[in-house]
Amino acid sequence: MRDWQGKRYWLVGASEGLGREVAFSLSRLGAEVVVSARSEDRLKELVEELPGKASYIPVDVANLEAVEAAAKEAGELDGVVYLAGVYWPMKSQKWDNEKVDMMGEVNFLGASRVVGSVIHSMVEKNAGHIVLVGSLSGFRGLPGAIGYSSSKAGMMALAESMQADLHKTDIDVQLINPGFIKTRLTDKNDFHMPFIMSPEEAAKEVVEHMNSDGFKKSFPMLFSWVFRGSQFLPDWIYFRLFGAK
Repeated sequence: MRDWQGKRYWLVGASEGLGREVAFSLSRLGAEVVVSARSEDRLKELVEELPGKASYIPVDVANLEAVEAAAKEAGELDGVVYLAGVYWPMKSQKWDNEKVDMMGEVNFLGASRVVGSVIHSMVEKNAGHIVLVGSLSGFRGLPGAIGYSSSKAGMMALAESMQADLHKTDIDVQLINPGFIKTRLTDKNDFHMPFIMSPEEAAKEVVEHMNSDGFKKSFPMLFSWVFRGSQFLPDWIYFRLFGAK
């Protein structure tokens, strides 16, 4: 179990959905949370509702200067949790450069910018906690997931590379890969979403993993076996099973 009392955590992508619920969970555990997202109004409302010490910093993770300025304003941190994400369902035949670029900017490059803005101070003091929220969709490419699946795969590889570099230090790196969560993003889907979870249920899984010493957690467990197992399938079988029908 991790000691949360008085620890300062920067939650990026915390204005709604999973990020909002994680903020509540950490605040109840005694952590001081600094919440960030683009919407200042939502952040202000969140800070007013949180039970513990909290503050907010609006930031657009697609802007490197804005991220670095926000990290400087956040000050000394014990941990950072990256939960920001955007999503549009999209097939190759309906490619939209603007939306694909934004998924790459927010889902992958945003995480890189945030980590890059805090990692040096953590390395200097040999202490810190970095949590990245990926997705089950990052294990292998999926139909109708142009932009999203690849950006989450990049996030997952980023976390794995960091863990390879830092696993012998006192900087904890964790990767969390959820399945479907009921949010404004998944509301865009017009297909059946197995094992879909509420943000509250998903936040419980996230914080439970953050309390552990493990590197990676993928959930819901049964659903995650499908995606993890697919990595071992030959391409011709995988695309026959998972490709567009």
